[in-house]
Amino acid sequence: MQATPPASTTELLQKKELLAQVLRGLEAYLPKHALLYHTEDTTPYECDGLTAYRQRPLLVALPETEAQVQAVLKTCHALNVPVVARGAGTGLSGGAMPHQLGVTLSLAKFNKILKVDPRSRTAVVQCGVRNLAISEAAAPHGLYYAPDPSSQIACTIGGNVAENSGGVHCLKYGLTLHNVRKVRGFTMEGEPITFGSDALDAPGYDLLSVVVGSEGMLAIIHEVTVQLIPKPLLARCIMASFDDIRKAGDAVAAVIAAGIIPAGLEMMDKPMTAAVEDFVHAGYDLTAEAILLCESDGTPEEVEEEIGRMSEVLRTHGATAIAVSQNEAERLRFWSGRKNAFPASGRISPDYMCMDSTIPRKRLADILLAIQEMEKKYQLRCANVFHAGDGNLHPLILFDANDPDQLRRCELFGAEILETSVAMGGTVTGEHGVGIEKLNSMCVQFSAEENTQMTGLKLAFDPQGLLNPGKVIPTPQRCAEYGKMLVRGGKISHPDLPRF
Repeated sequence: MQATPPASTTELLQKKELLAQVLRGLEAYLPKHALLYHTEDTTPYECDGLTAYRQRPLLVALPETEAQVQAVLKTCHALNVPVVARGAGTGLSGGAMPHQLGVTLSLAKFNKILKVDPRSRTAVVQCGVRNLAISEAAAPHGLYYAPDPSSQIACTIGGNVAENSGGVHCLKYGLTLHNVRKVRGFTMEGEPITFGSDALDAPGYDLLSVVVGSEGMLAIIHEVTVQLIPKPLLARCIMASFDDIRKAGDAVAAVIAAGIIPAGLEMMDKPMTAAVEDFVHAGYDLTAEAILLCESDGTPEEVEEEIGRMSEVLRTHGATAIAVSQNEAERLRFWSGRKNAFPASGRISPDYMCMDSTIPRKRLADILLAIQEMEKKYQLRCANVFHAGDGNLHPLILFDANDPDQLRRCELFGAEILETSVAMGGTVTGEHGVGIEKLNSMCVQFSAEENTQMTGLKLAFDPQGLLNPGKVIPTPQRCAEYGKMLVRGGKISHPDLPRF
C-alpha cells in the first residue's frame, strides 16, 4: 500500500508550526474533544474505502453545528489550509483521502432527519444521515428514498451527493441527482450557499447539477432535501442463468430494446456468484457463466405483465434457467447476493480494488471477455458485478496490498479496464467518482482543453483551490507525464498529495 514518504526534520518543524496555527484558530470555535491531531486519533481517517492509499491529515475537526462548520472554513481559508470533507468513509475512489497539511472536516455528527413531509413527498436531512435511514423514516408514510447503493446501510446522503451515487434501482428511478431537490452548504470562504430549491425547478443556472457529483471540490454540504416516492404495491425479481457471457450481455440489451425499463437489472459473472453464494446462500446457479437479476415493481397487474414479457425475452436470448420470486422473502434473498458482493469478495482476498467504468450495454460481453484476458496478463483474479441496465461495471480486482508488485499489477489492470471502456465508447466512472484512483485515466477520457474548463469551474467556486485539492481533475503536467509513460509502455503511480 502507498503512504506518504518520511518527512525531513525541516518539514516536520514546518508541519508542527502549521498545526499550532490551525489549533489556535479553531480552538476559539470548537471544543477540544472535537479537534483530533495525535497520530492515534487521526489514523482512522487516513483513507476511505480505497484502502490501498493512505495518508494522515494534519488535523480532524468534528463540528456539531452549522456555525462551527462555517468557522472551520473561514479559519482554514484565512490560513490557506486545505479542507477535505468526510462522511462515513465508504467511498471507493480515494475522494476522502486526507491532505497531510490539511484539515479533514468530518460531518459525521450531522446525523439528524429534520423533516419528513408526506404531502410534498420530501425529506430534509443533515448530510451525515445514512441512506437507508431516510427510507426507514419515510416508511410509516408509505414512502421511500429510491437510490440504494450497496453500502446504503452505512453510507451518508452527503457522500451520495458528492459522488452522485446510484444503486441497483437507478435504471428506473435515477441517480442521486434525479432524487435531490435542494442542498445547503458553505463555500470555502464560509459563505452560505444553496443549490436547487423546494420547487421542481430553480431560477438561474442549474447549479444543483453541478454540485451533485462534484466530489467535495466546490462546496461543503451540510443539509439535503431529497425527493421521496411511494412504495410499490408489489415487487418481484427474476433470476436468470446463462451458460455464455455473450448471451447474458445480449439479453440485457434485448430487455431494454423491448421497451421494458426494469426496476433493477443486474449481472454477475461466475466468480462473483461463487463468492456471494458461499457467503449469503442466495440460491444462485453456480454452474452458470453469468446470472441476471431483473426486477419489476408496481401494481400486481403491471408486475405480472412485465415479468412475463421479461421472461420471454430472456428465454429467447438463451437463458438456461429462470426463477421468479414468489414472495418478498425470496425477492430479498435473490438480491442479498448482489447487495453483498463487496463483503463476499473481502472473504476470498486480502484486498480488492473496485473499478467503476461505464460502457454501452451492447458491449457488456466484450468488456467481460477483455477482462478475462487481462486476468491472464496481470496474473490477478477479477470478479465482476454490473449495473447491467445502464452499463455501469464494478470489476473487483483481487490482490494483496502487502505485496508491492501485486499492487502495481492491480493498478495496471484497473487502468486498462478503464481505458478499454473509453475505447468501447464508455466513461472512466459511473457512480464512484474519480478521487485519486482515476486521475491518470481522466487524461485518456478528456482533452487538455476539457480538463482546463473543468478546472475553471472549480476555481469559480474555490479560487484558492483549497477544497479537496489534488483530486478529480489531473494537471496538464500529469497528463503529459502519463502520455510519455504510455508511449514507453509504463505507468506512473497515483500521486502523493503535495507535502510542503
